[in-house]
Amino acid sequence: MQVPENAVVQINLVNGDGAIHDISVPEFGAKSDEIAGKEAATAIVFRANKNGTFEYLCTLPGHKAAGMFGKLIVGEPQAQIKSDALDIAQDPTAVGEPVGKREPRSLTVDLETTEVVGQLASGSTYKYWTFNDKVPGPFIRVRVGDTVTVNLSNAKEATHIHSVDFHAVTGPGGGAAVTQVPPGQTKSFTFKALHPGLFVYHCATPMVAQHITNGMYGMILVEPEGGLSKVDREFYVMQGELYTAQKHGSLGLQEFSLQKLLDENPEHLMFNGSPSALTEKYKLQANVGESVRIFFGVGGPNLTSSFHVIGEVFDKVYNQASLTSPPLTDVQTTLVPPGGAAMVEFKVDVPGNYILVDHALSRLEKGLSGILTVTGKQDPAIFHSSEKIDHSSGH
Repeated sequence: MQVPENAVVQINLVNGDGAIHDISVPEFGAKSDEIAGKEAATAIVFRANKNGTFEYLCTLPGHKAAGMFGKLIVGEPQAQIKSDALDIAQDPTAVGEPVGKREPRSLTVDLETTEVVGQLASGSTYKYWTFNDKVPGPFIRVRVGDTVTVNLSNAKEATHIHSVDFHAVTGPGGGAAVTQVPPGQTKSFTFKALHPGLFVYHCATPMVAQHITNGMYGMILVEPEGGLSKVDREFYVMQGELYTAQKHGSLGLQEFSLQKLLDENPEHLMFNGSPSALTEKYKLQANVGESVRIFFGVGGPNLTSSFHVIGEVFDKVYNQASLTSPPLTDVQTTLVPPGGAAMVEFKVDVPGNYILVDHALSRLEKGLSGILTVTGKQDPAIFHSSEKIDHSSGH
C-alpha cells in the first residue's frame, strides 16, 4: 500500500481465520489490540510523517515467518535501494551433479572473493563479503580419492585480504595458510579428498569471525566410493547470522557491529544469505511420494542450530555429516554446530507447506525460516481434518 507523506493513515484489520492476530507498523509506533474469532476487527491510526518504505506485520510469534507482513510506502518508493543491490541469495537447488560410480579424477575449483552491497531484506542492504557473489558460496561436489586444485582469486575492487579454509582438506590451515590473497591477485593449492563427508569451507583471514558473518562460507560434498543413494530432490541450505549496528527491520544500508559480534548478539539470522531467500526468492518444491535430501550446514560464526522441518520427521540423519557411519533414523530435530553440517533425508507423504526452522524458535522473528512446498494428492490414511489449515501455525 502507498500513501502520501504526512498523511493520517488508518489500517483496518478483519480476522479471516479465527486465530489470534494483531497489526503493527513499528516505525510509526502503531500497534493494534489482539483480536480472536472470525470476523473480529480492529484498526490502527497514525501519521505517516516520514518518507520511505516500511513494514507492517502481525507481531504474534511465528506469524511474520508464515507470511503475515507487507510493505507500506510513504511518498515515492525507494526503488534505488533495491535496484543497486546485488542478489546474493544462493539457489538451494544448485547442488551440482552426483558423482555416481566414476573413478577418481583431477578437478579444478575456481573461487572469487568479492565485497558487494547485497539485498538483505525489503528496503535494506548490507556489505556482504562472498565467494562468487553468493551466500553461501557455491556447492562443490567431488568424490573420495579425487585430486582437487583450488584457484582463489580476490577481486581487484576488494579492500581486504581473503582466503579459504576447507574442512575437507588435510593440510596447513585447510588451505588458508597458502591462500591469503590480496586484492587483484590469485593463489592456488592442490589437495586429495581423503575423507568422504559433507564439509564446510570458509574464509580464515583475521578477524575470521567477521569474514564468516559477512557471508564467506559454503560447503563441499565428498561423496563416498560408489556415490550417494538416489533421491528425487536435493537441496543446499546453510544458516548464517549478521551483526548490524541497526536493529532488525531497519531500512537502508546496515552497518557491521563488532561489539554485537563479540557479544554473539545477531540482529539477523537467515538461510542462504537473506531472510527471504527460501520463503520468497527461491522455493523448495517436491511432489507427494518423493524422497528429499537436504545438505544442511551452519556458517555461523557463533550459533548452533537445532535444524527441524515442521510437520516432517527425518527418516535418516547423517549425524555430523559422516557418510560412512550408520545414519540415525526417525529423528525430529538435529543439532548442527557452527562450522558443521548434517545430511538429512525424508519422504514427503502429505501436500502442504513445511517450514524449515532452527528450533530455537525466537530466531524466526529475526528472519530464520524457509518453506518446502509439497504438491499432490491427499492421503487421508496419513493425515485428515475437516478444519481449515491455518498457515500461520505450526509452532
